[in-house]
Amino acid sequence: MHSVDYSNITAPNIRETFDVDFLLSTVFDPLKGLKVCIMIDLEDPSMVKDFAFLNRHEYPVQKKAYNLFYTPLHESVMKKYDLTGGEMFAYKTTGGSNLDLPDEGYDSNGNKVNLAEAVYKVYDLVLCISTHSATAPLTAHAKNYGFRGATLHGLNDVIMSSGLSVDYREVSANAEKLRLGVTKADWVEIDFVINEDKHTLKLILENQEAQKSHGLCHGTQPDVANLPAGEVYFVPHGAEGAFPMRHEDGTLGLNVVQGGRVVDVSLIKGNPNTIESYKDKLASDPICGEIGELGMGTQILPYSGADIQDEKVLGTVHVATGRSDHLGGHLTPDKFAEAGNASHDDILFHPDKTPEILISEVRMKRNEQTEVLIENYSPAAYFVKLLNG
Repeated sequence: MHSVDYSNITAPNIRETFDVDFLLSTVFDPLKGLKVCIMIDLEDPSMVKDFAFLNRHEYPVQKKAYNLFYTPLHESVMKKYDLTGGEMFAYKTTGGSNLDLPDEGYDSNGNKVNLAEAVYKVYDLVLCISTHSATAPLTAHAKNYGFRGATLHGLNDVIMSSGLSVDYREVSANAEKLRLGVTKADWVEIDFVINEDKHTLKLILENQEAQKSHGLCHGTQPDVANLPAGEVYFVPHGAEGAFPMRHEDGTLGLNVVQGGRVVDVSLIKGNPNTIESYKDKLASDPICGEIGELGMGTQILPYSGADIQDEKVLGTVHVATGRSDHLGGHLTPDKFAEAGNASHDDILFHPDKTPEILISEVRMKRNEQTEVLIENYSPAAYFVKLLNG
């Protein structure tokens, strides 16, 4: 296991228990007077009627939506902030990260509804608590219909007690320190070591402004916060080199990147059929292999086993393939050969998730200077100085 050194960094305090009042009042300002609702996903969305899904053994995320968000909203939070609404809606699970949401869903009375007419046009604040990330489609809807919101997917007990129990004003401040330290970089290179072999992926950034996912969704402009938050990121203009990738079944492949896109894959360890299936997908829909994001975590958080939190951990890095329009990129769903492929797939390198892969170094060139950002999954001196400054 790769050890991580945070001894010289002061992290934001984690509250003793999750408090939806604190989370919402911190993330959304102003909060008072808004009309709020909750969206969840279910295989059979009609099970939201009378909250029937609560009686099933599945749906741990959706049960948290009810117990930790819906219930306290109605018990105290709505009254405290003069909120209205408070309804819950369900849509059919999309089956993939950031795939477009269906047009229709159900309300808790069992009525089939058009989500644009019943939700997006009606509510000021939409909380989407789901199995798969809905950040890309909900961001598009927010811009179109004018609401603010948050996406929270894959929630578990570790996330509730850590990544959603921090003060996002402090998280935002730290993310901005790191963003300023990497913005307008020319390129970032990542060195991967696996089986004593080193591979390097170069992300071409061309002096672009770095962005941040920092958890604050203040003001009145349409916006969607992805929670837990805490990363700085770019949408690369190009990429070259190679990087290892762990597939869902544990198979390890080496992705060869040319012209900003994965063009070939070879087996490192595991099931060769997994690699062949991935190669077939790339051959039939090449956009699926386009590098759509480079992200680096900014928070000190425990490992949760869910990428939504673990990619926000300081010292980790992730690249993503596919859809990038929600990040300011050009890859929209219509550019894919199949709608079901139009996902944004984060490939996370974290010492607990990918212990067989070492991130030996992440470095950046900016203003004719090369700075080391991450070493062996730990923030390098440059990042430490930024955070302590």
